[in-house]
Amino acid sequence: MRAILFAALVSAGGFVVNQDALLPLLDFAAPEATRDWQAVNDGVMGGVSEGRFRITDAHTLAFSGNLSLENNGGFASVRTRPMPLGIRPGDTLVIRVKGDGREYMVNLYTKSRRTAFSYRVALPTEKEQWSEVHLPLDRFEPTSFGRVVAGMGPVDPDQINGFGLMLADKQPGPFRLEVEWVKVLRGANR
Repeated sequence: MRAILFAALVSAGGFVVNQDALLPLLDFAAPEATRDWQAVNDGVMGGVSEGRFRITDAHTLAFSGNLSLENNGGFASVRTRPMPLGIRPGDTLVIRVKGDGREYMVNLYTKSRRTAFSYRVALPTEKEQWSEVHLPLDRFEPTSFGRVVAGMGPVDPDQINGFGLMLADKQPGPFRLEVEWVKVLRGANR
């Protein structure tokens, strides 16, 4: 059900947005863009999944590797180092991606000192097809260790200090996600 809901938010499925209305949040044109990113995989918990990233010659972020469920593993991720992102209440993140048909997650990290905590939303992909996926800020759910945390309010944009991509779909094997850019649509409503 969640994949269907978010698939409906893909631009080809009903959103038509003037590209001039989108404000850049993350792009990969500068050679030093790799300094802002790091890989964090299930090895931190004993797993053996492999996830890595690189900036391609086409100035995209390529996140790829092999997901393994061995040793209680099952996730691979990349994320920015802590940095202010300037996201505001009511914003919608718009991400231009080309995937492998798997469902990834977008994580927003906050200044909270909680372990393994982020606000998360599903990121559907179409195999070998570029798409723009719209992710309204109010759709992100508080999670810790992959589970929704009850009783927490919505993400406070002033507390967001990081962005990440994760694969944790319990399907072992190779994966690849390419991101051309991440932009913001200010105060957008669905």
